[in-house]
Amino acid sequence: MWIYIGKRLLMMVPLVLGITLISFVVIHLAPGEPTDMQTQLNPEASVELQGRLRAYYGLDQPLHVQYGRWLSRMVRLDFGDSFAQDHRPVLDKIVERLPITILINVLSIVVILALAIPIGILSATRRNSPFDRFTTIFVFVGFATPSFWLALLLMDFFGVRLGIFPIAGLKSFGHDYLGWGGQILDMAHHLVLPVFVSAFGGLAGFSRYMRSNMLEVIRQDYILTARAKGLPEGVVIYKHALRNALLPVITILGLSVPGLIGGSVIFETIFAIPGMGKLFYDGVMMRDYPLIMGVLVLGAGLTLIGNLIADLGYALADPRIRNA
Repeated sequence: MWIYIGKRLLMMVPLVLGITLISFVVIHLAPGEPTDMQTQLNPEASVELQGRLRAYYGLDQPLHVQYGRWLSRMVRLDFGDSFAQDHRPVLDKIVERLPITILINVLSIVVILALAIPIGILSATRRNSPFDRFTTIFVFVGFATPSFWLALLLMDFFGVRLGIFPIAGLKSFGHDYLGWGGQILDMAHHLVLPVFVSAFGGLAGFSRYMRSNMLEVIRQDYILTARAKGLPEGVVIYKHALRNALLPVITILGLSVPGLIGGSVIFETIFAIPGMGKLFYDGVMMRDYPLIMGVLVLGAGLTLIGNLIADLGYALADPRIRNA
C-alpha cells in the first residue's frame, strides 16, 4: 500500500509543474497588465513611469525568466506579494479566505452525499415508479440550471420578497454582540442559500450515478443468490449491494473537487462571501498575477489531494487496484 501511495505522490509532481506552467502562460497572454490599473487612470503617468513600474514588478523580463523566479519562490511556499494597493503577502490573503471556502464545499459535499445516495438507492430499487420519474426530471433540471441564475432567483424570492434568508455576506449587523451559539446560528443562516446553490448541480449528478451503479449491482448473480437464500431485502440492498455500488461514486467524488472549487468563484461573488473564489475573481479583474497563481496552485493542490484520497479509498476497497 505504501508503494502505491509513493507512486501516486511522485506522479503529482509533473502534474503540478504542468498546471503551473500552463496557467502562468495563459494568464500572461490575457490582454492588459497589472500596471494598467495604476497608469491608465492617471493622466500624469508618463511612459517612463510605466516602464519603471513594469521593471519593479519584473514584467520587463522574458516570460521563462518570470516563471523560473516564481517557481523558485513557490517551492519555498512563497507566492510573493500581491500587486494590489495593500501589497500584502499572497499566502496571508489565501489563508484568511480559505477556511470559509473549505467550509462551504465540505457542507455541500455532506448535503450531496446525504441526499444523493438515498435518492439513488430508492430510484434504483423502485425503477420506473413515480418517484423514479420525478427524480429523473429533477436530474435534468439540475443539470440544465446555471448556478448564477439559480442564485439570483433564490436571492430574489427568499431574500427580497420573503425576507427569510440574507442575500449577502456571512454576518448580520450586531454579530459580534451575539453569544457563541448565536454567532454560529447567524453564520449558518447566511450559508443556507450559498450551500444550496453549490450542492444543487452535484446533487442531481450524484443521485443519477448512484442509481445507475445500484441498478448494475442488483443484477449481479451474488445479489440473486442472496435473495434466493431468503435474506431480507434491506440486508440485500444495504449490506451486500450498497458497498459495491459506492465504489464508482468514491472516484467521481474525488474528481468533483475541481468543480466545487471552481463553482466557488460564482456563488461567492454573487453572495459577496469573502472566500477564495471571491479573492480569485478580484485578482483576475486587477491582473494580480501573484494572487491568481497562488489561488490556482492551491486549487490544483486541493484537487490532486482529493483525487489521491479517492484513489486510496478505491484501492482500499478493491486490492486489485493497488496491485496493478
